[in-house]
Amino acid sequence: MPGRNIPLVTGETYHTFNRGIDRRPTFTSKREYVRAIDATKFYLSSPPPLSFSKYLRLEEERQEEIDKVLATAKRNVQILSFCLMPNHFHFLLRQVEENGISVFLGNFQNSYTRYFNVKHDRVGSLFLDQFKAVRIETEDQLLHVSRYIHLNPYTGYIVKSFRDLELYHWSSLRDYIIGEETFITKEIILSSFKNTKEYRKFIFNQADYQRKLKEIEHLIFD
Repeated sequence: MPGRNIPLVTGETYHTFNRGIDRRPTFTSKREYVRAIDATKFYLSSPPPLSFSKYLRLEEERQEEIDKVLATAKRNVQILSFCLMPNHFHFLLRQVEENGISVFLGNFQNSYTRYFNVKHDRVGSLFLDQFKAVRIETEDQLLHVSRYIHLNPYTGYIVKSFRDLELYHWSSLRDYIIGEETFITKEIILSSFKNTKEYRKFIFNQADYQRKLKEIEHLIFD
């Protein structure tokens, strides 16, 4: 695996990204998106007691026992926002444990790749060997990168309207707007806004977004 050109420092926040080899589709059905999100939640813990595939084969009672353990376990990372797209993904991550980002994304990618390969009768890597990561240096960057991630389905023409974007199930935007309690750490970003309505307004403020896009282009990978 090629070396990373920046260190991943505990306590710092990074925009992380990876895509399918040859830009091939990596999420091709609702079931695959659901599997990816379930794996994301499972591998937040440090370390997970077993692989996600083995967890899924357990009896429901045993799964519930493990869920309780995972709920109180240390996390490798905090997920501030994320978006799954047809051939790539974005995670805005704060590293909590040493090597937490690499461990989390490694577990996520390996688990999902094994599932995808079995489902599609293929072998080999699904994602590029090395995910990309750029450190977030200011609060302004943090907010605008979170918006970039949440707008990805709209700017990529996966959805046609803001309403469709709000209903897009494979990102954390719904969690922010609806206010559900999920595995997303929303407080860090929402602390910069009076309420969730203000954050929603910020997300859909196209004019401001276009102005800021140039300023954060070095943080954007696609």
